Amino acid sequence: LGDTIGVGNPGSAVAMIRAVKELIPVTALAAHFHDTYGQALVNLLAALQEEVSIIDSAVGGLGGCPYAKGATGNVATEDVLYMLAGLGVETNVDLQR
Repeated sequence: LGDTIGVGNPGSAVAMIRAVKELIPVTALAAHFHDTYGQALVNLLAALQEEVSIIDSAVGGLGGCPYAKGATGNVATEDVLYMLAGLGVETNVDLQR
């Protein structure tokens, strides 16, 4: 599940996930958010709180959406890892390296 153009917010992310969870097991879902309006991390946090455990990210937030004008890059992997570490989520990634 994703917000390819980056206009979502936690409320819309939760609504989307809950609607899809009625039809598909949450273990089959993944989250993908772009950071156009700086909402990618909070959207991922909302997805995690809805028990989505697979998330996409890109080193340095690289990427974008070639067919959606103005859509910026993906959520940065290093930002996701920092957030997860702060939440006590084990990632097996050493942020100091």
